Amino acid sequence: MSFQAVFIVGYLLITIAIGVYAAKKVKNSRDFILAGRSLPLPISTAALFATWFGSETILGSSVEFAKGGFLSVIQDPFGGALCLFLLGLVFAKYLYRMQILTFGDFYRNRYGKKMEFIAGICLIFSYFGWVAAQFVALGIMVQILFGINQFTAIVIGACLVVFYTYLGGMWSVSLTDFFQSISIIVGLVIVLFELNEVKPIWTSIQEKPDGFFRFFPESNYHAWTLYLSAWMVVGFGSLPQQDIFQRVMSAKSEKVAITASYLSSILYLLFALIPLFLGLHAKSLLPDFDLHGETGQLLIPTMISKFASPWVQVLFFSALISAILSTAPGAILAPSSILSENILKYAFKDMNDKKLLFLSRTSVLIIAGISFLLAVGKPSIYALVEDSGGISLVTLFIPMVFGLLSQKADERAALLSLFVGIGTWLVLEVYGDDMTSHFYGTIASLIAILVGMYFFPKKEQSIKAK
Repeated sequence: MSFQAVFIVGYLLITIAIGVYAAKKVKNSRDFILAGRSLPLPISTAALFATWFGSETILGSSVEFAKGGFLSVIQDPFGGALCLFLLGLVFAKYLYRMQILTFGDFYRNRYGKKMEFIAGICLIFSYFGWVAAQFVALGIMVQILFGINQFTAIVIGACLVVFYTYLGGMWSVSLTDFFQSISIIVGLVIVLFELNEVKPIWTSIQEKPDGFFRFFPESNYHAWTLYLSAWMVVGFGSLPQQDIFQRVMSAKSEKVAITASYLSSILYLLFALIPLFLGLHAKSLLPDFDLHGETGQLLIPTMISKFASPWVQVLFFSALISAILSTAPGAILAPSSILSENILKYAFKDMNDKKLLFLSRTSVLIIAGISFLLAVGKPSIYALVEDSGGISLVTLFIPMVFGLLSQKADERAALLSLFVGIGTWLVLEVYGDDMTSHFYGTIASLIAILVGMYFFPKKEQSIKAK
């Protein structure tokens, strides 16, 4: 076993130890799902920063940037930073005041149990591909470092993540996120400086053709529709997601939740740019590397293996594993919380808090098991993330906005919005050929809720707030 592998094993053991320590703080389902609503600003910021800083940011977006410039990565990282900024600007204060555990609870309190159940199903399905992508990425790292086959590597990676998520829930997610966020930032900065010594990154930037760094599309309707759709998928679509909600609700105060949203937006945009320029640099250093197909996601690891010193290799792989481990547990916990709190608990009678905690942990195993099967069946990170994107945008974003900011929409209007949005999206996904399906699905969802508010009588309901 190489010294790099020994170091990584030690790093993983530290991560597991933190997760096990965090599990001691879990006394009930509120602790498991929301860390007792007690996270201070540094840990709350790290948890929000780590929401999307996973395999797609380092292995996926970097390759897309190397192929097509800024216009290829509007969805991530720019859409992710927009989501966190909007969270602090508009939504965090409303969400934090609610005495609820999940986003499904919000849809129940605001619209009714039918909306709770259907929204829960949509939320759960939106996570499978995302969780599976993290399993695949972690499996790739285990495979590279220890030379084992990919299936076994994915099994090992998945078991590692599930272990401390099952034990500590949001406490484990939050404390390990704090530790891993520091590792990500330190590792990527040092990698950037060392590779700049191999060949100045500025030289790689100057080699790109005119238009590569263009931030706005061409002046035509189709290009702008694609552009806006890319911003919306994560920028708007992630706002009604459970992982964002849990991180906001876990803060110890409303002020901390809002401040953490702003800080995490800045940190995410700043440090997510590093993998983009590393990908650009890698393409310059490896001009014959094939960016297309599943091997394209190994662009940056290949560059690191060829040009970085052994210790910088350790730092990079530690940062990459940190990015994956900071995303995967939250991505598992989010749909698990929805599954236990908004769907499965209604199948049991006399649900006390001890039983709900057991049900929450069991849901972690169910979500992880389904995601594992998906990871083994489709081992492409980009394809898995692509499969998971857009569902919450076309189904839940518009009902969330109207539910928070208006009292005029009732359950019928919300359900109409959800079904019209997802119906439009599915039709365009089947018969279209680009990402405009998300754009038109969201527009259809907006029109549907306005029509529903006009034709259906208003029901007197209010959001349960603190």
